Amino acid sequence: MLVLTRKLNESIMIGDVEVKITSLKGDYVKLGVKAPREVPIHRKEIYDLIQQENRAAAQTKLTDISDLSTFFMQEDEAQEAKPAKK
Repeated sequence: MLVLTRKLNESIMIGDVEVKITSLKGDYVKLGVKAPREVPIHRKEIYDLIQQENRAAAQTKLTDISDLSTFFMQEDEAQEAKPAKK
């Protein structure tokens, strides 16, 4: 891990992303991030949750999807079998 020291209003560049120290208050550091819109920026704990959800979604079995398709086909058939209301 690279560790850098910065003072208030100083920045570092990570590729096209600028990270600036905007405020220091006790144990808290406020960072400003300037990046292109297409670059996703998340707090670490949020990023970890997104990754966990993505891994869970990738584990979805294809049979689950085919079961859902069968369910909707049965729903369509049931709707077609109902007599039309007058």
